[in-house]
Amino acid sequence: VLAQIVADELGIRPKDVTIGDNDTARSPEAAHAGATRQTYMIGNAVALACREARQRLVKELAQKWQVSEDDIICSNGIIRTFDHSQSMTMSEAVQYCKNRGVVPVGSGSFTANHTGLDPENGSGNPWQAYVYGAQVAEVEVDTETGEVQVLGVWASHDVGRAVNPQGVEGQIEGGVVMAVGQTLMEDYKQEEGYPTSMNLAKYILPTSLDVPQVNSVIIEDPDPLSPLGVKGIGEPSMIPTAPAIINAIYDAVGVRIHSLPATPEKVLAALREKRERADTHEMLA
Repeated sequence: VLAQIVADELGIRPKDVTIGDNDTARSPEAAHAGATRQTYMIGNAVALACREARQRLVKELAQKWQVSEDDIICSNGIIRTFDHSQSMTMSEAVQYCKNRGVVPVGSGSFTANHTGLDPENGSGNPWQAYVYGAQVAEVEVDTETGEVQVLGVWASHDVGRAVNPQGVEGQIEGGVVMAVGQTLMEDYKQEEGYPTSMNLAKYILPTSLDVPQVNSVIIEDPDPLSPLGVKGIGEPSMIPTAPAIINAIYDAVGVRIHSLPATPEKVLAALREKRERADTHEMLA
């Protein structure tokens, strides 16, 4: 993603971009890349650095070609004037700047502006950008065994500007699969502070046979407060999946599961209770 951002900002090819190792000797220490912050935080910082470097490069070429900086276009590794009268490769342009004593480098820093929540009324703005999503799940419930099979998930998410749509779909699909495990299988238990599910024989995870058909719908509503207009999609695709599955179970067999995971034992117990209530109601009638 970062290579794509650089290529788009500078008008070069992604294969010509080299991502350097993170080293606090070269750049200040920052927070980690978790919590859906890779593209939003680091991507925006990279974009700002690229724009600074491009501005230095374009300024020198504008003087050389006697044109406005706005009339210079960078595309596919070629820098040219709007009317195509002048052009050179990116490497030639960089060398030209160096020969004039100008090194076209840039640096960028990005942080999200936010405020804490008021302890009394809960007002505030803890995040700069918010994402929205909606998901629908289709399930099949075996009323004899209590087993639930997720047949399909339709996931529609506002991701801001989708830098890499295929990567966004992968994030959505990965979040859905994680949530299927959380909703139907994964049951972490402890006794006196020690885990009892010590291995994957007891802690059940979804396999390829449990993965449903995921239909991703990407909605691009750019964030107006950041340079790239991007948002996040790491956790958002996981959060709506569990309630969608639980609601689908209710729609299929009319029972509510109030704790996760919705194991076959819980589903069978809920079905049994439903039948007992129906029998009692019939007797009273």
